[in-house]
Amino acid sequence: MTGEHLWRFSGLDLDDEGRREALCTLGNGYFATRGAAPEAVRDDVHYPGTYVAGCYDRRTAEVAGQEVTNESMVNLPNWLPLTFRFDDGAWFDLRRFSLVEHEVELDLEHALLRRRCRFRDDDGRTTTLLQRRIVHMGLPHLAALETTLIPEDHASTITFRSGLDGRVRNSGVARYEEVERPHLTDFGTRELSPETVLLSARTAQSRISVAEAARARVRLDGHELSPLRTVIAEEDLIAHEFAVAAGPGQHVQVEKVVALHTSRDTAISEPAAESAELCAEAADFDALLRSHQAAWARSWRTFHFDVRGSAEIRRKVRLHVLHLIQTISPNTADLDVGVPARGLHGEAYRGHVFWDELFVLPVLTLRAPDESRALLMYRYRRLPQARRAARLAGSTGAMFPWQSGSNGREESQALHLNPRSRHWSPDHTRLQRHLGIAIAHNTWRYYQSTADEAFLNDFGAELILDTTRFLARLARYDPARGRYVVEGVVGPDEYHTAYPGAAAPGINNNAYTNVMLAWLCRTASTVLDMLSAHRRRELATELGLHSTDIDHWDRLSRKLFVPFHIGIPDQFEGYSELAELDWRAYHDRYGDIRRLDRILEAEGDDPNRYQASKQADVLMLFYLLSAEELRDVLDRLGYPFPPHRIPETIEHYLRRTSHGSTLSAVVHAWVLARANRHQAWEHFHRALDSDVHGTRGGSTSEGIHLAAMTGTIDLLQRCFAGIDARDGALHLNPCWPQELGELKLELLYRGHPLSITITGRTAVVRVGLSSVRTAFSCACGGREALLRGGSAVRFSLEHGVPARADVSHTP
Repeated sequence: MTGEHLWRFSGLDLDDEGRREALCTLGNGYFATRGAAPEAVRDDVHYPGTYVAGCYDRRTAEVAGQEVTNESMVNLPNWLPLTFRFDDGAWFDLRRFSLVEHEVELDLEHALLRRRCRFRDDDGRTTTLLQRRIVHMGLPHLAALETTLIPEDHASTITFRSGLDGRVRNSGVARYEEVERPHLTDFGTRELSPETVLLSARTAQSRISVAEAARARVRLDGHELSPLRTVIAEEDLIAHEFAVAAGPGQHVQVEKVVALHTSRDTAISEPAAESAELCAEAADFDALLRSHQAAWARSWRTFHFDVRGSAEIRRKVRLHVLHLIQTISPNTADLDVGVPARGLHGEAYRGHVFWDELFVLPVLTLRAPDESRALLMYRYRRLPQARRAARLAGSTGAMFPWQSGSNGREESQALHLNPRSRHWSPDHTRLQRHLGIAIAHNTWRYYQSTADEAFLNDFGAELILDTTRFLARLARYDPARGRYVVEGVVGPDEYHTAYPGAAAPGINNNAYTNVMLAWLCRTASTVLDMLSAHRRRELATELGLHSTDIDHWDRLSRKLFVPFHIGIPDQFEGYSELAELDWRAYHDRYGDIRRLDRILEAEGDDPNRYQASKQADVLMLFYLLSAEELRDVLDRLGYPFPPHRIPETIEHYLRRTSHGSTLSAVVHAWVLARANRHQAWEHFHRALDSDVHGTRGGSTSEGIHLAAMTGTIDLLQRCFAGIDARDGALHLNPCWPQELGELKLELLYRGHPLSITITGRTAVVRVGLSSVRTAFSCACGGREALLRGGSAVRFSLEHGVPARADVSHTP
């Protein structure tokens, strides 16, 4: 195993343990478990957490004099507990023992967590502890832990305790503590056999049943033992205790296999019965590891992504791909779940679904389109709730929520706690209506990459059209301007939720929202034209869609107002009139000013007063649309946007952004890639390191930032390599950094398996053989080639511009 396939943590840093636990999370798309030590309990250092995708529960609490209801992804019973003691000594706790060495190693290739520890107890006895852990990718309801103890210089009776712990809470985010309430109730515990215990529970409000069965087997130097076991049973905890006598150098091994089911699962009878049966029939650890490795080998073939120039970048990218697959895998496809912003790795944002799929789907769709389709179906199934929200807002169409959970209602918090000031303030980020645009954009891009006409016809068109109906109704005609305006929204920036001193929240004519709405109106009309006459009539009847609506969309695509200042798009109307912030003074005073909003509020000030952004807002336009697409949208609106305005716009907003979101580095690396290679490279590395080398006091301990991790892969793929599916063709527009050497990756475009190699001088696309007989167009700059199964094209690049295209065919 080479170093680039491993991620090691040496020693024990108690202040940084939470980040390590998040980064060492193991999962399979169905459930995931944080990398907490098996002997650990929730305290000021450790936070064991197990989360099943889509398992939410709502609880109500009183905060600042008002009742608030929050829905959270539930921390389920901890299946890890396994601890031990020597003779009558204390139970194992690294903080109470003398540590000789300690290393935790995440095997990226096999999603295997290893731990090696040597320690001395109070009596000076030295022992080696070895552990291996998996959450099975091929058998998504199974996990396993193998623990080996080797007394080095002593003979002892080792007492083990292995069990299941329901005494867990959602307490992984300190600022939520005042509003979180227990989510698990109705516990049941029982011994299933001399080696197996069961714990069941139910979520308090959503009434989801969950059951875990744990089987523990014991070996001494490879020989299976049957020690006498004592059951430790409480209402919300059950464990077996058993003792093994071992001498110096002997290996005592405890193998723990766990099965987990919930009542949300398909094709089951009842969670407890299913878990008991699966646990009883499961193979031993070594056999499970082999099948787990085989499943991961398939996943890595699907996500083959090789950057040859830098082993360290390659290692970080592999870590990011690992966490993407652990959150969204083939096991996710039938679960009816979205993309949780922090993966299945922690409780930040309460496991909610935002717009992060905007950064995730481009990577997924060109490799695992079925998984992308499933994520879009999560949105489609929540159309009724989005339509209800639109009706309650006095409108039509579908108003998707900024934060979504179980059924698609708005889950954004009503109040936000500033941990600096401990003040609770109203949270108006739910006014980010651009979320619906992101969903429509994802749907259209999915079709561009897959040519999945059945999906577009049956589901995608309805998503796009109903989203357009609602968003188009937000626009009001302003006779004084002779244009349409959109008022009372919040843009991607999130710092600006109102005008200074205004009584009502929201800002007017956010440039990103308005430009993307113009794009959406034109795209919706294109989608309608693509449907059969029968399907058009059907949807028109179902949605109440009339020719006047389509005419209105056309007018919006030509007449939406976009504010400009000194020739560049103003973030929103009035943004350029706000005060300039003294950035140097705040840097000098606070150092880290990424969460400038919290700093200002704690000072009694308001970020709404300043030209200061948390993250990319206007610049998101350059992230979502190619330069040609953006210019086309603005030209249609009557706003000429010459090429030199792009770097001017980037520089203007770069000086005014605090990068309070990990996504900011991704977007800024993207938009700077062709204008300022050096700065783009800095932001790329910042995005690569945002979780990997997160600082103390950072939020990685609360869960990894999935969109930022996936965004680094997308930067390499769509930005630096310039690979994009649009306008019915596969486009290549490389600006590949020489520092990265050669890129090799595997993609799936419209059913065609592709192998693509990018260097600073060439771009080669090879098409594998498949059942798809249709040819497709591959374009690079002004060169274009028609490809089919068995063919290849080599674009020779001079200064990044294709000078020649050579096509070959396999007989």
